[in-house]
Amino acid sequence: MNIGLMCGTFDPPHLGHLILAQTAARQIPLDQVRFLPVGQPPHKSGVTAAHHRVAMTTHAIADNPDFVLDTTDVERQPPHFTADLIPILRQKHPDATFWFIMGGDSLRTLYTWERAHVLIDMCRLAVLERPGELINWPSLEAKLPAVRDAVKLLSGLSMHISSTQIRQDLHQDAPLRYVLPPAVRQYIEQEKLYSSRQ
Repeated sequence: MNIGLMCGTFDPPHLGHLILAQTAARQIPLDQVRFLPVGQPPHKSGVTAAHHRVAMTTHAIADNPDFVLDTTDVERQPPHFTADLIPILRQKHPDATFWFIMGGDSLRTLYTWERAHVLIDMCRLAVLERPGELINWPSLEAKLPAVRDAVKLLSGLSMHISSTQIRQDLHQDAPLRYVLPPAVRQYIEQEKLYSSRQ
């Protein structure tokens, strides 16, 4: 079984996440994509409470039967490094081939991740590069040997949507009708997340 792993803060989950996951699911192809909200990202502060991010992710993927919510990371004790999460997932799915889904920008900085070699050893990497942006393979492999062999480059629509920018826009009550799934937008409004009026 080919299982895609979409790990992220999802603060909030947006259409860019869904397009990336669907692109990987179609081109690998994947039997399912598991969306894994991160518990407490070691490199970020001020992250929205996990229960809200889990709820928003649930709403975002609800209409796609190939997308599955996985709360393994939010349920475990910190620190929440991907290198610690993957072995836990391997125990749960011993016969699966894992495909870690990411954008090209994440691949270029993968060598800075905590024990990045664990990811390469235990997963294939499904990477969607943005148009016009090239990966400097010699430089990347010098920092992270064997990374190229682990990568499958995807092709297709790439949307540069920033969760940080979305939060800033929501704080200013900007309309984001075409950036967020409707159910996520409704949840944000209902819970008054990111709003200047919260």
